[in-house]
Amino acid sequence: MNTYKVKNVNNKNVQITGDDKNIIWKTANSLTNFSCPWNNRPINKTEFKAIHNSENIFFQFKVDDPQTYIHSSANKNESINNSDRVELFFRSDASLNPYYCLEIDPTSRIMDFKAQPNKKFDFNWNWAQNQIAVKSSIHQDHYIVEIVISLQSLRDLNVLKDNSIETGIYRAKYNKTKDKSYQPTWITWINPNTETPNFHTPTSFGLLELENL
Repeated sequence: MNTYKVKNVNNKNVQITGDDKNIIWKTANSLTNFSCPWNNRPINKTEFKAIHNSENIFFQFKVDDPQTYIHSSANKNESINNSDRVELFFRSDASLNPYYCLEIDPTSRIMDFKAQPNKKFDFNWNWAQNQIAVKSSIHQDHYIVEIVISLQSLRDLNVLKDNSIETGIYRAKYNKTKDKSYQPTWITWINPNTETPNFHTPTSFGLLELENL
């Protein structure tokens, strides 16, 4: 299983800003080997970083994108589901029964839900507000999303075990087509080797190893 090592910054005062101005990110490992296994469309760079301290884990996505697309809809989940976004899935084991999903657009809107195999989604499930926070910013040629999640909430969900979290890391990019509709390009850290795009499968997960927890 592909592994990303999450460094312990030994700092209880880490704050997310959503604008990459916190120098603590310079200590994190950089993950950039994302791909779209289902077509040959060129994709812009996606950079993922993660760090942790004794209480929380912090994630950062920096996405090169000169044309960020945000879908407009009165229904928040429908809007996020049709917008450019980054995604994190966490599972207890390969059975995916259950697993937990975060989909976040460049304006910090969160779609979080509990899932079971065969794309059975429970949108009534949400992370407790005091266990998660998101900040983001949109720039001329990129956007940044930063996320903080309490380690205790991940333990309670049984996804943080033995200092490791089995995690899917993804991105959706919506591109304008000739008929002026927007269609997604699906981007992933791990190639799940599926015939069609599918993040909701055991083969799309890698491992986050939390150092010195």
